[in-house]
Amino acid sequence: MPIKENNTKVTPLMKQYNAIKKEHPEALLLFRVGDFYETFGEDAIKTSKTLDIVLTKRANGAASHIELAGFPHHALDNYLPKLINAGYRVAVCDQLEDPKKTKGIVKRGITELVTPGLSLNDSVLEPKKNNYLASLTKSDHVLGISLLDISTGEFVLSRGNKDLIEKILYSFKPSEIICSKSDKGFFNPLCDNKKLFYLDDWIYKIGYGYDKLTSFFKVSNLKGYGVEEIKEGIISAGAILFYLESTEHIELGHISSISRIDNDNHMWLDRFTINNLEIIKPLNEQSYSLFDVINTTTTPMGSRLLNKWIILPLLKIKEINKRQEFVQSFMNRTALMKDVRDTLKNIYDIERIISKVSVNRVNPRELIQLKHSLINISEIKMLLKHSNDDLLMNFNKEIDACSNISDLIEKNIKEGAPLATNQGGIFRNGIHNELDELRKISRSGKDYLLKIQNQEIKRTGISSLKIAFNRVFGYYLEVTNVHKEKVPETWIRKQTLVNAERYITEDLKLYEEKILNAEEKIISLEYELYQNLISKIFKNVKSIQKTAKKIAFIDCVHSFADLAFSSNFCRPKLTNSHSIDIKKGRHIVIEKSFSPEEVYIPNDIYLDIKDQQIIIITGPNMSGKSALIRQTALIIIM
Repeated sequence: MPIKENNTKVTPLMKQYNAIKKEHPEALLLFRVGDFYETFGEDAIKTSKTLDIVLTKRANGAASHIELAGFPHHALDNYLPKLINAGYRVAVCDQLEDPKKTKGIVKRGITELVTPGLSLNDSVLEPKKNNYLASLTKSDHVLGISLLDISTGEFVLSRGNKDLIEKILYSFKPSEIICSKSDKGFFNPLCDNKKLFYLDDWIYKIGYGYDKLTSFFKVSNLKGYGVEEIKEGIISAGAILFYLESTEHIELGHISSISRIDNDNHMWLDRFTINNLEIIKPLNEQSYSLFDVINTTTTPMGSRLLNKWIILPLLKIKEINKRQEFVQSFMNRTALMKDVRDTLKNIYDIERIISKVSVNRVNPRELIQLKHSLINISEIKMLLKHSNDDLLMNFNKEIDACSNISDLIEKNIKEGAPLATNQGGIFRNGIHNELDELRKISRSGKDYLLKIQNQEIKRTGISSLKIAFNRVFGYYLEVTNVHKEKVPETWIRKQTLVNAERYITEDLKLYEEKILNAEEKIISLEYELYQNLISKIFKNVKSIQKTAKKIAFIDCVHSFADLAFSSNFCRPKLTNSHSIDIKKGRHIVIEKSFSPEEVYIPNDIYLDIKDQQIIIITGPNMSGKSALIRQTALIIIM
């Protein structure tokens, strides 16, 4: 809530704060004041408790004092995740102009509204997991759902009965869920203790949702996406697009399509099955989950894809066999497996990096990571091309290494470029004449300062004389008290310290202006060049997204081959018959917890619908009855 003014006079700063706070009253407002993000009133109390920082008070004109809690702006990446993980929505309000060039109150505005389901912050996101925002709607007995991962651009929708939607929610595990105010009573029990955020009912209408989607994707209808008839899914997806706008997420070029969740193509597991089989999370923190045991992927994209595969097992034999063919191709070539694995290790999270390009949040070092990743993807292509395996050789043709982008970044960005875009030193020499000239001026100016220092030492005999810089005085000459009697009368004293005096001269001020002007122009010009570079890379967003998906697939099937080879697994034979015939089956999760000298005793299982529909398992406690049942289920999923 905004700070109550009670008809009393408040400071201009707090008036500005109140006006901005009204835009998102439900969110914690991080208000940039100089080098700090400040919170006030109730926000300050919540922030202080969550971050364990000092709660103090600030003068508020005639309105007395208000609570205050703040932290340095450079610590945002440390503190923001804690606020988000505590369930808060956080509005980040920045200074939109240079305070040095402004008289009066600095212009401020919300530059980002971060919610649990809408974040691009690496400190908030888990590399191995997707971060979904879900939207729910209800129409009679049919429910609609859509899910968006803004960090990757994945956007899907579906509809079904309550049981199916509940399974989808538990499988995708969204970090945040939205619905209409009139439906909150119905959806609250489904949301697994996640805090719902409610939107006005008019947003959840088919006309609004359909128009929102066609306008966003710049199409006349949704037939091309295969979702034209999924009314409830369209309604929920339209609400997500509204929510993105209302939370200041405007640049969304990486969200280039929407697709339906194929309900008939997967075996949907309920929460009881997922929990008791310990598929994703172990019941005991000291134990392992199935995901922990089989995840030998090396890229974040591969890990996220594997997470989906294991939660949504395929039902169609053709699709399952397709994956197994890739696994077999790698298993037949152990040298290739090692080379591919070594190369995959050098590929960063290009799926999330290119999303940051789309929203203009990518930093120079991430562009360098993108470049190195694309170069290594070219190496992956070469390995597959020369694999002497038709399946892998054909898959190589489907991968676009986007060498034009890696070449563009290599040509422009220095290998040791800084993290921030406002520090200079991003671009290589020789790509822009004016930039090269400004750098030359900056370097020669600093050389001249050193020359001034040496000249004055010789002229005055002050051996300890040094030239230094701070933001208050700029460049200055510092003389220790031992030598202050030698200071010439033409020097102008600026500051007295305990052990020294600081002075300026006309020559020093002249060259300071020359250097600082050059450095300011360098930063301004590099920022402009950087924006132009981002615009060029943005044109290739879709291509890089497709490449990321191909690499994720290769990472997954390669990891299966690696696991099968190291664990002595065999390839199962799949049929449409109603029987399960397992020879020497093992419980891979229990086996993982064994010491090296222990050996898991394998078990055979046979079930069909004619001769053996049921097996009765008997034995004392802790003899392995439940383990055998779980083992069978896990083998079926694998």
